[in-house]
Parts: sequence; C-alpha cells; structure tokens
Amino acid sequence: MAAAAEPGARGWLGGGSPRPGSPTSSPELGAGSRSRSGPGSGPGSGPERSGSRPPGPAAPSHSFRKVTLTKPTFCHLCSDFIWGLAGILCDVCNFMSHEKCLKHVKTPCTSVAPSLVRVPVAHCFGPRGLYKRRFCSVCRKGLEAPGLRCEVCELHVHPDCVPFACSDCRQCHQDGHRDHDAHLHHWREGTLPSGARCELCRKTCGSSDVPAGVRCEWCGIQAHSVCSAALAPECTFGRLRTLVLPPACVRLLSRNFSKMHCFRIPESAAPEPEDGEDSADGSVPAGPGREVGTPESGKQTLKIFDGSDAMQRNHFRAVTVPRLARSQEVLEAALRAYYISEDPQGFQLQALPTPVQLGDTAAAGRVWSTGPAEEEGGRAAPEAWVLRALPRTQEILKIYPAWLKVGVAYVSIRVTPQSTARSVVLEVLPLLGRQAEGAEGFQLVEVLMGSRQVQRTVLADEEPLLDRLREIRQTSLRQMSQTRFYVAESRVPAPRVSLFVGGLPPGLSPQEYRRLLDEAVTSKAALVTVSHVYSAQGAVVLDVACFAEAERLYMLIRDTAVRGRPLTALVLPEVLHTKLAPDCRPLLVFVNPRSGGLKGRDLLCSFRKLLNPHQVFELTNGGPLPGFHVFSRVPCFRVLVCGGDGTVGWVLAALEDLRHHLACPEPAVAILPLGTGNDLGRVLRWGAGYSGEDPFSVLLSVDEADAVLVDRWTILLDAHESACGEDSEADAEPPKIVQMSNYCGIGIDAELSLDFHQAREEEPGKFTSSWGSGADLWGSDSDSRFEKPRMDDGLLEVVGVTGVVHMGQVQSGLRSGIRIAQGSYFRVTLLKATPVQVDGEPWVQAPGHLIISAAGPKVHMLRKAKQKPRKAGPAKDARADGAPAPEGDPK
Repeated sequence: MAAAAEPGARGWLGGGSPRPGSPTSSPELGAGSRSRSGPGSGPGSGPERSGSRPPGPAAPSHSFRKVTLTKPTFCHLCSDFIWGLAGILCDVCNFMSHEKCLKHVKTPCTSVAPSLVRVPVAHCFGPRGLYKRRFCSVCRKGLEAPGLRCEVCELHVHPDCVPFACSDCRQCHQDGHRDHDAHLHHWREGTLPSGARCELCRKTCGSSDVPAGVRCEWCGIQAHSVCSAALAPECTFGRLRTLVLPPACVRLLSRNFSKMHCFRIPESAAPEPEDGEDSADGSVPAGPGREVGTPESGKQTLKIFDGSDAMQRNHFRAVTVPRLARSQEVLEAALRAYYISEDPQGFQLQALPTPVQLGDTAAAGRVWSTGPAEEEGGRAAPEAWVLRALPRTQEILKIYPAWLKVGVAYVSIRVTPQSTARSVVLEVLPLLGRQAEGAEGFQLVEVLMGSRQVQRTVLADEEPLLDRLREIRQTSLRQMSQTRFYVAESRVPAPRVSLFVGGLPPGLSPQEYRRLLDEAVTSKAALVTVSHVYSAQGAVVLDVACFAEAERLYMLIRDTAVRGRPLTALVLPEVLHTKLAPDCRPLLVFVNPRSGGLKGRDLLCSFRKLLNPHQVFELTNGGPLPGFHVFSRVPCFRVLVCGGDGTVGWVLAALEDLRHHLACPEPAVAILPLGTGNDLGRVLRWGAGYSGEDPFSVLLSVDEADAVLVDRWTILLDAHESACGEDSEADAEPPKIVQMSNYCGIGIDAELSLDFHQAREEEPGKFTSSWGSGADLWGSDSDSRFEKPRMDDGLLEVVGVTGVVHMGQVQSGLRSGIRIAQGSYFRVTLLKATPVQVDGEPWVQAPGHLIISAAGPKVHMLRKAKQKPRKAGPAKDARADGAPAPEGDPK
C-alpha cells in the first residue's frame, strides 16, 4: 500500500495540487525512441503497478517520440517556431515541443488528465459554432470545423472529442462534495491572445498558432505554464473582485440536475443530438479519430470500439495502420485513439460480431494476433474491432478521501476477488487517520466524471469491487479512465432544492397556489413547501426536501400549462450572504438576448465566464424576478441591465414591486444599451448602443460608475368601452398601470413604433435602430416659460410634432419639437383607439384616459464616469468609449 498526492493540470484548480509548472526530469530520447511515463489513467491498474508515484515531482505522462517535420510547426511550450526537421511529438495528445524544451514540459497528457482533476465539475456545451484561433483541449488541434465550447469556462473541443474532455469546469458553487474554503486559481491552457504577457516574467506567453500559455478563468491573470507554478496559488478574483459572487458564498445541492439546469441555460443552447457521446449512430461528421475516408496505399482504416456501450451506440474511433502491421502496433494505435496510457499487455482486440456472425462464437471472439495478410484461409481482416481488457485476478485501486480540503491525494490498495466496498473502507480508514471513528460512519462512492455530467453512486457494502471494475471496463474502457472512488462520510446534507415556478395566474393566495400546483403536477405535501409567494407576478418558490421529487417536479412543470399559459421552472441557488466580504457588492446581470440584433446571446456567454454564472440571468427565461429572489438577502449589490429602453423599464418596474422583499431595497442600476432607442443609456453616458466593446471593459466601467437619481413615472390606463364596432383594433380593457422611465408617445410616433416593433418581432436580427433614438425633441433654446430639463427634477416635458416631415427634421437636427407644457401631473383623453408607446414598447390603446404622475421614490442609476486621459501604453489596455451623450432629461 502507498499514499500519494497527484499534481494538477490544465484546467484544474491550483494551490495544493501543483499546476502545469511542476518540475520534472527530462527523458532521454534517441531517434524514433518513445518514452511513456507516469501512472495509469484509470482508478485501477494492472497488478504490476503499486499505485504510488515515483519519488520527486511527477512527469506529465506523455508518449514522446522524435518526428520529421514536413510543414511549419510551433512549440506548444514556448510557442516559438521549431527550426530544422526534427520535433518531439506525443503520440497520444499531439503535444509538440523543441527537444530543448522537453525538460520543462509540465502540461499533462490527455491520457492522464482525468486523474489530475481536483474537483470534478461537468461542462455546459452550447451549440456548434465556428471559433477561430481556438484549439481543442483534448487533441490540441485547431477548431477548423464547427466545434463546441463550454458556456461557463473557456474549454473548446471538437464534437468527437467531447467524450474524452475532462470534467474540469469552474466550480461556481458549493454542492456538499469537497467544498473548499480557500479559492485557488483555475488554469485553462491555450485561450490567450498572441499579445498576452506573462504575469511573472512579462514576456509574451500567448499564441495564435498553438495552444500555449495558461490563464486563470476567475481573475484573468496570464502566464507561461512553467511560470504559473511560481505565482501565489490563491485567486483574489482580480480587478472584478467586488463584482464577482464568490463560489464559496453560493450553495446549490443539485445532485443529478445537469449544469444546463443549474445555470438556467435554455435547452435551445444545448448541442445537437449527434454531438459526441449523445448520438445514436456513427454518422457524426468527421473529426479527430473518426476519419474513415480512403486510406493511403498500403494502409487500412479500422473502426475501433471500446466496449459494449460503444457497440450499441455505434460509436467508434477510426485508426489507420499499415496493412502488414503486427498485432502490437494495431493495439497500441487503438489505445492511443482512446487516450489510454496503460500497458498494452493488459488489453486485446476482438473481432466485432456482424449480424451473420452473431451465432458464430469462434468468429465473435477472434483475437487480432497477426497481421491481416497472415490470417488463416486468406480472409481479409474485419473492418471493426472491439478493444477489451484482459481478465485480472487483482488490481491496485486508488481511493480518494472525500473530506480533503486541499490537493488531490489518494491511497492505493490491492483489490482481490474477496474485496468488497465495506472491506475497502475498513482497510482505507487507518491509512487516512480516521480508524477511531468507526467504519459504519463511512461509505464508498463511485464517481463517473463525464464531461457533461458528474454522477455519484453509493456502493452497497457487499458489492464485489473486482467484479465492479470488470463491469465498468466491459461497458467502456474510456469510462474506466473517468471513474474515481471516494471514501466519504455517510452523513450527507439534508436535501433542499429551491424551484422557481412562474407563469401562474396573478393575485392568488398561498393556499390557492398550492392547490393549483397540486392539481397540475400532484406534488407530495410532505416533501414540498411553498417558501415564497409573489402574487402580483404570478410566481412561487418551492422548497423540495427530496432530490428525486425535485427532479420529477422540474420536468413536469416545464411541460405544464395552467389556464392556457405555459409554466416556467428554474433551479435556484442559495446565496450565503453572511460569508460575503464587507467590500463585496456583487453585480446582478440581466440580459435580453433578443435586443439589439441578437447581440445579447454573445454577451450572456461572456458575462457567465467573466463572473459567476449564478449572477447572470436571461430575461426571456422567467423575467427579472428569479434574479431578484436569489439576491434578496444580499446586503449590498448592483444591477446591470443589457437591453433597450423597454428592457430597462421592465427591470425597474420589477425592482419597484419587489423592493420590500430585498435586503438592499435601492440597488444602483447600470445599462448596457442593446436596444433600438437607448435614450436612457445615452443620458447616462453608456452610449447609443453596443458595438462589440470588450465585456471586461464594460464591467470595469460599471465598477467605476457614479450613482445618480432618475425620475420614474406612473401611467394609469383607464379605457372606456369601445364604440367602433367589431372591427376595432382595441377592445375595452380594465384599468392598468405601467411604469415609465423615458417617454410616452401618442399618435403618429407610436404608430411608427408599432409597425417597427411588429417587423422586428418577425426578423429581430435585421433591426438595430429606429427613428428618434438620440433626437433632441425639447431643443437647447432657452425659454423663460420653462425650467431647464433634468433627469431628476420631478418634471415631465410635453412636446408635439406636426407630422412625418417634422419628425424627420427633428431627427436630422434641423428643428425641435413644439414645446407644449412642463409639469408633474398630466391627464390625456383618447377619443378613439390610438397607438401608444412607453419606452419603446407600443400597443393600440382603447378610448379613455391616460393619467401620468410621478412614481414616488426616484430610481438609483449608475452613470458612466467621464473618460480619463489615456496614458501611453499597450493598445490592448486602452478602453474604447463613445462620445458622452448630453446630460439632458431622457424624457
């Protein structure tokens, strides 16, 4: 038995687990020679391995050999050009290096990467897209064809490489499994621009030619992989420290909820069914390891399956070998295709049974023992083979302590046919210093660290471990390399899942909402309680004390409609507000993905990666209410609204309604203009619209912005009965109240806005501006009859236009509107159905009265600070900013 601690790797949390900069020795290589070092990639290995690491720092376990270069090639370590005709290549992960750089290589091979993950966290892959100058984190090749990216971190992969990607996403919340108090750097390799500078040596560490350099995905510091080892392991969140919601302050016990559900990412953002391991056949577009085209002369292409699961799904990897290749060569090529670095002597290739051969046991179990030309009877080799592990009478199994707070450590024990989960726990506890507590308080947990889902299974006490390992290998050798065993305390946190349910009828009592939900989804009263009721918004929050019941309710609610309206279901985290630092004012971000020609979709992904995804909310998925509920106990926070004037008004109206529910009743609100008018954004200096500025610079501007007060207005719409007959565009409506921040238009202005709005709904990507955005209707001329307009003076300006020509003159700056009045209370009577718009949201209003008055407390907004003179420095440090808008009244 031996105890060991493993180093970290690309994409892993740093600190206790050394990062890619850990020192290692240089293997001695001759021409054409190979070096395979380090432990096996799986939790169990052959009986010839002890499981302990060699003395001193660990090697990165590459399979290096010298190769002849036939095209321009760059080193993956120093990113410099490799001069000459010889380079050093890893046969498994394609890591390329100068021979002189080999002794400094610390980036681990893909074959052992899963064993180096500190805390397994699954990824959230979005739809396929073209990501220029990005590299696959598995095979290290460029994403020349459409690839996939994680919506939460900077991981990019080919669709075919998804099953081999590590579950090394950012840990954004505590989930009851290895929750750490200290926050460490989370390094990701190969996402740096070519001009990036190392935090330590200040030399260039990025490249657009190869995946080189590392970047912390929380604080953003960049470094060479070697230099990162010399940096302090603790992450302080960098320049955005006061805006980020720290992972240690968020709790979400989600169990088998997918990460897409936990981060409220709509299913429309999920990959297509044929991406990676979810496809039902082998028709996935060609990618690394799946090219099955015509091979070169003298070579053949074989389909390799890694277990029964792959055969059922028809998931294979294509391997090209010489037609006269010996069995050892073919076997090694098959192991490389599945990123398996264990000794080839423990595996064999078996012929894949065809439908004709299913009854032929001899053919089904035939083993590749010679080259195809040497087979009996002169028969051609089968096109497909199954990679199998040879039976083992004993294994060395790594057992990880689940309570460890730092590093990645394990103890290695020998598993025999007599070994069970209970006997393993009894053997491991003394090695971990917990023998005095009794084995009945511990259990053995099997963790499958898939790239899309991390699944935990508690093993029964009498589960034979050797049989379990054989079963896993029979299902999938790849799955074996991604499986880890933990000894964990039997006591687990009490299940508590918060489900937000929206779309319910407004104005009901808690008892009525409970009865309504019982009728719709039949919830179990003993397990489900209604913790919060938002009657005015028609929403409730359920506390569910059972994971299985929470999962059942979530799926049912999403497919249920009440009184003709579909319901919304969201899994909400809990913010541990008492753990927030005194100077932390986390930013609550709302994004309307439909605003501004669909630019909001890219911003959603950017803000999820720059901040904690739990603080970024998509407004088309439940509106502003879920975000304000999650932040309801945060003592001090700020808000960023990404959208047009209508979106800003929507969020401000929700804030007004929910103020009494918030520990911070008056959070300051910043704007990132994405709409077509953006008048409020202009007045507050945020510009006329978003034109692709760096999202990081946007967040810095929010952090530096000044707090100001802005008037809010209430409009009472009291419609009378329509007298226009059945063909009227507007029917009689009950009185309703809307909130206004900028302007209310009646007549031709609203009619044009209505036509524009309807056209934009049909093709949102084609409409990014409209009439009146930024136009000065009041004008700059002084007038003794009126006060100079201000956004916090409590006065509303009334202006008229004579027609379309006059509107065009106002837009071009040739004329102003006709000044009519200025006051704090107005009553307008509509004699017929008339188009009306409020903050860019138009409709046809029935005849009746419009009463406009001040809405009480003014709104706290954030105005962008005036740009300071730029100092000489690198161009990348300069912050783009449009000309400041006039500081007049937005009304």
